[in-house]
Parts: sequence; structure tokens; C-alpha cells
Amino acid sequence: MMSKLDRRQFAAGLGAATAATIAVRPFAIAQGAARVVVIGGGPGGATVANHLKKLGPRLDVTLLERRPAFTSCFFSNHYIGGFRSFASITHDYEGLEALGVNVRHGTAAGIDTARKLVKLESGKQLRYDRLVVAPGIDFKFDGIEGYSEAAAEIMPHAWKGGPQTRLLRRKLEAMPDGGVVVIAPPRNPYRCPPGPYERACVIAHYLKTEKPKSKLVIFDPKMSFSKQPVFEEAYERYYKDIIELNLTNDIDDMSLARVDARTGLVVTKSGAKVTAAVANIVPDQRAGDIAAKAGLVEGDWCPVNPATFMSTMAKGVYVLGDAAIANDMPKSAFSANSQAKVVAADILADLGLEERVAPRYSNTCWSMLAPGDSVKIGATYAPGELNGKPGLVPSESFVSEPGEAGSLRKGNYQESLAWYQALVADVFAKPPKASKAGGPGSEDGG
Repeated sequence: MMSKLDRRQFAAGLGAATAATIAVRPFAIAQGAARVVVIGGGPGGATVANHLKKLGPRLDVTLLERRPAFTSCFFSNHYIGGFRSFASITHDYEGLEALGVNVRHGTAAGIDTARKLVKLESGKQLRYDRLVVAPGIDFKFDGIEGYSEAAAEIMPHAWKGGPQTRLLRRKLEAMPDGGVVVIAPPRNPYRCPPGPYERACVIAHYLKTEKPKSKLVIFDPKMSFSKQPVFEEAYERYYKDIIELNLTNDIDDMSLARVDARTGLVVTKSGAKVTAAVANIVPDQRAGDIAAKAGLVEGDWCPVNPATFMSTMAKGVYVLGDAAIANDMPKSAFSANSQAKVVAADILADLGLEERVAPRYSNTCWSMLAPGDSVKIGATYAPGELNGKPGLVPSESFVSEPGEAGSLRKGNYQESLAWYQALVADVFAKPPKASKAGGPGSEDGG
């Protein structure tokens, strides 16, 4: 069992103690009988399970995840570009099981919030006293004519870690020199990372070194995007004759109108056409299916109390990570991990195991522009008022600028590697696998 000092240090990391800011909602059961079910074993859900079990070892914590191993979207671009192995971004749940988390591999078919039951596709049910829903994203396939789940097996989105990640890499490897790669980013908001503009950089680097006659075309439905100045600087500096960036403007709508997976044809609403050798089509996104089935959504995403990430649609249910409405806080692994610690602390406070604290969230997103050249953006967030409504108010924000020194950019890259190691250990309760040596053409990356 963790010492009281350890638990206090954990709570203190979330912010200064201000118990009056959050109403106490104690469990109506004994600590040893409390059951917490977590749906989704990504950086949000797995972090909650990890911290609950470490700090409340008598809790009955069940993590429901359909996959036997998790392949991270964050750093998946490094694999796609040939800088990491697939094994290095894939992590099992053995560390959580060793802590005593009951890891069950299955799919939630529904949630009965009145009876506090999670219904599984297998027909079984899980009872809970507190429920954490971290379902990630699903896609709005009907937004692009010709694109579907079946078409994604030919024109991969690679926006969920696993087979899609491998598929995009293998298509790049199989593409003849001189072929055209198309990247079609989604509209805001979307899961990031992976980021489409970093992805353009790492793919362009692969083309530059391995298939120099090839080109990469971006058809973007947006007029601007995050860290745009440093990306445009990188496109000009490193990939001037490779990357063609097409942003939507007042005249041209560069969002996709239709695709033909059989021929590789990609057509924008403005009439631009490209026959792609590899098409990375990323549809617009929404909260994972189970959130909608459980009635936790308003529109495409899940509204939450910004102080706790408890759903405003159902009592005793938390929603975090990509599925939650978190204002300007990005849908990133860093964000989900940060939110998860607040959720775990809130549940532990309900049990009387922790003092209540003022929540404080943080996020940093790194993007690789070229080997040893990375940029970043980030901020801290706290509950407050936005446009007359409760929300997350950013502060202490920072972003990389064009023209920065090479030593600073190299430091960003090293910082991102250290963050990945630390995050994976914090999420899955075990060190990550080391990346094997290799090159852009090898399965094991580099």
C-alpha cells in the first residue's frame, strides 16, 4: 500500500488544496467494496486504473479493453516515417494486471446508468459504483462520398493505432518511386496526435531519402492549423519540392468531395483532382460509439464538469480523453493522462482516501519536422468561465517559433523521447519496449 505521504504528493501534483471548491460526494459503501469500471485502455483509461489501484489497493478496479495490446497513436508518425519500431509503440497490460487491476478484454455494448451496469457484447454485465468512460474516437464516414470502413482498408486513415498504422506504412513501402501521396486532414476538433502536418514531414522525409521522384499533396478543409508557421518553414526548408500544401480559402474549398478507393482518385469540393498511389484519408471525428449509446453526448462529444470530468449527462460517470469536451485542451495523450489523474483523485476523495484539491491540467504536443528537429506547443488549464459557461481556461501557454536555434529544436526532440518513456511507464505501470535499430524500409523502424 502507498504511504499517506505518497498519496498526498500525488494529490499535491494536481494543485493546491481548496476543498471548498468541489462538493463532497462520498461513496455510500465501504472502501473495500467499492467497484470502479473503466472502459477504454488508452492513456486516459489505463492511467485511471493504474493510479486508483496504486493509491487505493483495496478498490475493485476493472479495465475493459477490447484489444490485448495498445498501439499508441502518439509517436505512430515516427513509426510510419521509419524512425521507430512497431513494437516500441505497442504495449500490453501486464503491468496493470500485476498491480491487481482486473483487465478484461471485451467490448461494451451499452451502459445502464440507472442500474449502474455495463453490458458487454458477450452478454455479461459488470456492476459499478463509479464508471470511467474513455472510449477515444470514432469516425463520421458519411462525410466523404466513397469513403467507408471498407475503403479505409485501401485508403487508410491510420488514426487509430494498430492495423491501420501498419497498413499506411506498408503502402508507402510498396509505392513506386514517382507516386503521389495524398493526406486529407479532418476538420476540427480531432484527435491529435497523430498530427497530419507532422505526418506530412515524416512521410516527406521518407520520400526524400527513399523515393525522391515522389510528391506529397495535402488537401486541408481548414484555413489554418496549429503551429502553422513552423510547419510551413519546415516544408520550405526540408521538403520544398516534395510537399504541396492546399489550404481552404474564401474561393477554394479543399475539403474532400469524393474518393474512389479502387482507382486512387481524390477529388476536392473545388474540383482539384489527384490520382494517389497512397491516400491517407482522415475523416471528421466524434466520441467513441459507446458514449453515444449510453446517452453521454451532446452533438458529437461528451460534456463534462471541468473540475472533475464527471459527465453532465449521468451521475457517477466520468468521461475523459478524446471523447470529452475540454474546450481548447487538445485531444492528446498528454491531455488524457493529465485528466485521468484528476479523475482518479476525485474518486479517491469520494472514498475519503485523499483530500480534495483544485484541479490543474496540462498538455504539451511535440512534432517532428526532420531528424533532430522538433517543435512543441502547450499550456496549463484550470476550471473557470469561458463565454459565460464553465470551462477550462488556458494559461502559461507556449509555442515554438520559426527561426529557432538548432540546439533548441534538438532539445525538443530529446524531450519528446523522454516524455514518451515516462508517459508509457505512468500509463501502463511498466517501462516501454526499446525501439530496435533499422531504417525506413525495415519493419522494425529506426
